[in-house]
Amino acid sequence: MRLEILPVLGIGHVTEGDDLAALIANAAPWLRDGDVLVVTSKIVSKAEGRLVDVPADGPERLTARDEVLAAETARVVASRGPTRIVQTHHGFVMASAGIDASNVDKTRLVLLPVDPDASARALRAALQERFDLDVAVIVSDTMGRPWRNGLTDVALGVAGMPAIRDHRGEVDPYGNELQLTQMAVVDELAGAGELIKGKCDQVPVAVVRGYLSATRPDDSGGARALVRDAAQDLFSLGTAEARAAGLADAVTLADAPGQTPADLAAVRRAIDAVAGAVAPGTVFTLVEDAEVRAGLIAQVPGWPGDATALVLGSAPAPVDPMDLVRLGADLHRLRIALTAEGVGSVLLPPPAGSPASAALAL
Repeated sequence: MRLEILPVLGIGHVTEGDDLAALIANAAPWLRDGDVLVVTSKIVSKAEGRLVDVPADGPERLTARDEVLAAETARVVASRGPTRIVQTHHGFVMASAGIDASNVDKTRLVLLPVDPDASARALRAALQERFDLDVAVIVSDTMGRPWRNGLTDVALGVAGMPAIRDHRGEVDPYGNELQLTQMAVVDELAGAGELIKGKCDQVPVAVVRGYLSATRPDDSGGARALVRDAAQDLFSLGTAEARAAGLADAVTLADAPGQTPADLAAVRRAIDAVAGAVAPGTVFTLVEDAEVRAGLIAQVPGWPGDATALVLGSAPAPVDPMDLVRLGADLHRLRIALTAEGVGSVLLPPPAGSPASAALAL
């Protein structure tokens, strides 16, 4: 495969209502069927009127920008000082919801297109119907990446080709069937286009030639196929936000033992985790001997039938009221540690004759 990346020069300043298809076709009469147009989202937004007026400077500008950011945000992922990583209403996770103040008048901010896939389809259709050009269109924007410095362009919208090249089920040269490999080819093409477009050169459109042999119908889901489902997102929050959410969950910790046999190694890790935080004299014991456990369970009122393990907590002797308060706090610490290990628990009265202790059913 031989690829060429070509700049589209001479497009100039784009304003609301401009005909992007005509601007691109007139600036690049050399376009061919099968080319991939990488179009920066900013000129799409400008043509579609996705701009807001804000003060040019001062605290009023910051206040206005914060209000715009809040309106464009579906949820906050992470915050560090003035920096906000958010998920937009499109599903994209990016800094400041993609709001841009560069290459625009100081009294305006540029927002992302409302529906970048629809924008890509409309531009592709206009080029096909009015200029007889069968090209794919990628609407791109710049994003940062977790764990890596630097920015790169990625696809927000696409038409005329799938967003993902799925290799699952293929066999590599060593005879291994590929199980997980899905390549975000439109992101790769967007990054390739950015090498030509730059950030200060006023080249908002690049053409990647040689990748496609033919375009595809616009029925592959667009760039929305790149947005990871929340249930599969292992990194849906920043570290501080995840910690805060965990502490909030600890306040309303549910009483429920696990539905499967408790992992005793996990229980021991939880006990070890709180050992340095509990009050002096508080002791937690995992009852492992089956016969002893059965005898104690028989003495514990309300033992749930689906519980499979028993932990006893005891306060130091002699006991005063504050020792019992500390034992209660330490039991909650242990329950949180168990939850972190994936072990559910429920607090029950202690076995008969043990007033300075409590039982956890796991």
